Amino acid sequence: MLLPLCIYAEPNNGEIENSIISYEDALVFGLVEGITEFLPVSSTGHLILANEWMMDPSTLDYSQQEAINAYLIVIQAGAIFAVALLYARRIYIILLGFLGLNSMGRKLGFNLLAGFAPAAITGPFLDSWIESFLFGSLPVAIALILGAGLMYWAEKRKINQEKMGQVEGKNLEDLSIGDSIMVGLLQCVAMCPGTSRSMMTIIGGYLAGLSRGQSAEFSFLLGLVTLTAAAVYKGATKGNEILENLQFGPMFFGCLIAGVSAALSVRWLVGYLSKRGLGLFVWYRLFLGLFVLFYFWEF
Repeated sequence: MLLPLCIYAEPNNGEIENSIISYEDALVFGLVEGITEFLPVSSTGHLILANEWMMDPSTLDYSQQEAINAYLIVIQAGAIFAVALLYARRIYIILLGFLGLNSMGRKLGFNLLAGFAPAAITGPFLDSWIESFLFGSLPVAIALILGAGLMYWAEKRKINQEKMGQVEGKNLEDLSIGDSIMVGLLQCVAMCPGTSRSMMTIIGGYLAGLSRGQSAEFSFLLGLVTLTAAAVYKGATKGNEILENLQFGPMFFGCLIAGVSAALSVRWLVGYLSKRGLGLFVWYRLFLGLFVLFYFWEF
């Protein structure tokens, strides 16, 4: 059984001689993960593209490729820790709720569990299939482009509602279990790399009647639960491959960089999204998706 790999590694008698990830690689992966994890642009998709850009898959054996794919999930631990610190007060209120000391915290906590449930049920069954068939530049590019269209529709719908005075303006505590399950079902779509868990949950928040800022906050909090479970699951199931092929130093360094950059990214996103919406990310996803199609599949 493997504990979270960014804080623990079984002692080795000496370093792994041919670790396939260096400190320079870890720096790139950490920055990409931290900056994109909570933006609606797909951190996993960006990490896959970064991996294909930096490394030649033909030089890696099956165990090495499995180790890298697993690390691209485990590295989320840094971003998780950063957001947990930023939202420590919310988390404290939720904990009080589960202890029966805060009714609003209890309701929000159960909503987060309801939102997590669909991914908890389907994730273990789809994990291997997704990793085998969708961890590549072409599926990522297609998902980026399709996601841009979905995000454009959601933002346009939100703007029209605001103009017509139809925005419900729910707070997080006002969400129903049904709303939370709906957001959770949308989150399942984001298991496909390039789709973006953040994008799907923010859109789910829109559909549930939350404001842009509240949608982002629910996305962050739900991400803490979902990403923690994904990182622990991946560490437990692929821990041997990771420890056999990767040094602990670069792994931990990548998680640290991810944490610092994620904290800065989250702070920026809440303010930007509240004022300007998703439009910027629509164009970013569209241009990146088209660029990947031409670069990886034409040259």
